[in-house]
Order: sequence, then structure tokens, then C-alpha cells
Amino acid sequence: MPAASIVLGTREKSVFGLTPERGRWGFILVGLAINLCLGAVYAYSIFKPAVEKVYGVNAFLGNLPFMTFLFSFALTMFFGGRFLERVGPRLLALGGGLIVGLGWILSSYATSIWMLVLTYGVIAGSGVGLVYGCPVAMGARWFPDRKGLAVGLMLAGFGGSALITGRIASLLIGDHTTLPLDELARSLPHTFLCFGVAFAGLLSLLSLPFRFPAAGWRPQGWTPPAAAATTCDLDGSRMLKNSMFWGLFLCYMIGCLAGLMAIGISKPVGSDVIKIASGTTTSLVGVFAVFNAVGRPLFGWLADRLSPRTAAVINLSIILAMSLTMLCAGENTTALYVAAFAGFWLCLGGWLAIAPAATATFFGMAHYSRNYGTVFFAYGLGAILGGIISGHAKDWFGSYTYAFIPTAGLAALGIVIAILFLGRPTRAV
Repeated sequence: MPAASIVLGTREKSVFGLTPERGRWGFILVGLAINLCLGAVYAYSIFKPAVEKVYGVNAFLGNLPFMTFLFSFALTMFFGGRFLERVGPRLLALGGGLIVGLGWILSSYATSIWMLVLTYGVIAGSGVGLVYGCPVAMGARWFPDRKGLAVGLMLAGFGGSALITGRIASLLIGDHTTLPLDELARSLPHTFLCFGVAFAGLLSLLSLPFRFPAAGWRPQGWTPPAAAATTCDLDGSRMLKNSMFWGLFLCYMIGCLAGLMAIGISKPVGSDVIKIASGTTTSLVGVFAVFNAVGRPLFGWLADRLSPRTAAVINLSIILAMSLTMLCAGENTTALYVAAFAGFWLCLGGWLAIAPAATATFFGMAHYSRNYGTVFFAYGLGAILGGIISGHAKDWFGSYTYAFIPTAGLAALGIVIAILFLGRPTRAV
């Protein structure tokens, strides 16, 4: 019998050998471990210098596999939500995990940057998009009483992954500034191969216990609040006609734009603008990853305890404050840089808990997987726009500092949008 359990009607007899109310926390641990594997993309800044050197490309092309990965991730999330409803979380996570591993393994054979864009960016990124929604949807269904906290704890692994995978990658690749090109050309593919084999095995094993609770299941002793009880379940077409969807989409996009932009330029801003030693900025990326991980359960808890709107306003207010802080930063202002980028990484993690919790709260659980796949397009759009803003700031004005002018303005706009459009859940009529 699988780790799962025995289902009687809408009652769960056991989960991982425990009562459902206790055993369901096991899914949190499994989801956390899976996201530690999926979130290795946030360690790409460790790979990037070696990629540029081995393939002989400039900074823009060296960043292209990363941006393609994020776009493929967001795009596949949309289709993954539809597959999830048909095949369930176990089969989808198993298949997606094998695709993730395949993408990393094939990257070890890439002979050009364009092949790496295909193997790492498209294949591995698409696999992550298929797997990512499985623990998110499970957290929302197994924890109707604590949706934000449950999803946030699972996704903390994605945000904190760079702290672990970045260090492993650094050890396997070696120092790109001192290694001869021929040695780097061997260590980089070897690193891709090791990660791919590990991810294929781990993701396959970790996906085996995945399953949804019986339809209509609730934790014993828990009754939905009156507002939740009258919430209407909206399908995708009705959701798109709802003003709260567009409010959530725009706020989510702004939060991801600022956060993903910060992830992509954390090291060069530290080195070029603040003039911190390269080794120190590499270590700080690991510190920032911890804030990203903490942001997920923190803002998930705030979304549960207060409301998605309040959590969104707090998050966007921090982004606004950190953008203004970076406009005041300059050479040797290390404290301002660390505080600002810790805030950006924290808020990105926060949005990856606020958005799924808000989707469930505003539009119900009946079509949750498909609906959140649509909402998640905001992540991909934010990744693209963030890359464009930071790239043009450096190319046109000579400094990444100018990138924080639009993030400040967008954060202020997002606060207004959240207040006006992220209201109460849609009620049944």
C-alpha cells in the first residue's frame, strides 16, 4: 500500500501511517525536498561565468539559458495545471522530474550556447514547470485551513535551494578565474551531468507518495469561515472576467519583475556598483537565498492571518522601500546593498506564496490547478521585463542603479492596484 492511505468517501483514514491531520505534514517535507531540487535554477549565477568562458559569449547570451528556463517554467505551469487534473500529482511529478533530469544531463553534452538554451532553458525549465504545481496544489488541498503557510513552507525549498546547490556547483565547477579553459570545459559539463543524474533519481523517488485528499475532505474539527463557505468556484473563463484576477496578475508580475531582476544582477551590482570583492558577493548570494526561502512561509502566514491584499501591500511596500534604498546606494555602501537585496529576494519568495493562496481564496478550489497555471504567467512576464529593464539600464546608462527607478514606480502602482482590486473573495450567487 502506498504512503498514502486509505480513503473512505470524503474521509481519510490515515496518511503516512498517522491521522490525516498529523500525517499531512509529511507532504510538506516531501514538497520542501522536491523544491530544493527544482530551485537549482536560482544558482545559475554560479554557472554563468563558466558558461560565458566555455562558450565564448557575452553577458547577454550567457544569461539567455537562465531567462529561457524561467519563461519555459512559467509557460509549462499553465499546461501542467491541466495535466494535473487529469493524471494526478504523482504521475505528473514523476514525468516532470524525469524531464528535469534529462534537461540537465543533455546540458552536459551542449556544444554551443544555443544548444544549452534548448537543453537547460527549454527542456529542464519545462520539466520544472510540470513538477512545480504539484506540491502547490497539494498544499492548498491538504491544508484548506492553512493554505498560505503550507504552500509557503513547501516553496521555501525552491527559494533556499541556491544556498545548497550553489555551493555544490561552485565546488564541482571550480574557480573560473584561475582554471584553464580546457579544465573548465570539462568541469562545467561534469557538473551538469551530476546534477541531472541526482535530480532524476531524487525527484522520481520523492514523487511516489504524492496524492490529493478525497474530494470534500476537511481537517477534523475545522469549519470554513463564513466568507469561504460562500465563495464561488470560478473556472478559467469566468476568472479572466473578474477584476480581482487582473489585480492579482499585475501585482504578481510587479513583485516577480523586481525579485527576478535582483536575482539576475545580485553579483554584478555588488561587484560593479558597491565595489565588493567577487568572493564576498558570491557568499552573499547564498545569504539572499535564505531570505527568499523565509519569505515564502512568512508571507503565506500573513496571507492566511490577515488577507492576501494586506500581504500584497506589505510586500510591495518593501519593494518600494528597497528600490529607493538602492537609488541612494553607491561605492562602499555595503549595508544598504545587503539590506536592499535581502528585501528583494524576501519579497520574491513572498509572492510565490501570496499568489497561490490568493488564487485559492479568490477563485475557489474546484479549478485551482488550471487557474493558478494562468496566474503564474505573471512570473514569466516579470522575468522577461526584469531582464529587459536591468539590461537596458546597464547598456544605456552605464549602471544597474537606474534599473531601480522603474521598480520603485511599479511598486507604488502595485500598492494602489492591490488596495483597489484585491478585495473580498467572489461570493456564490
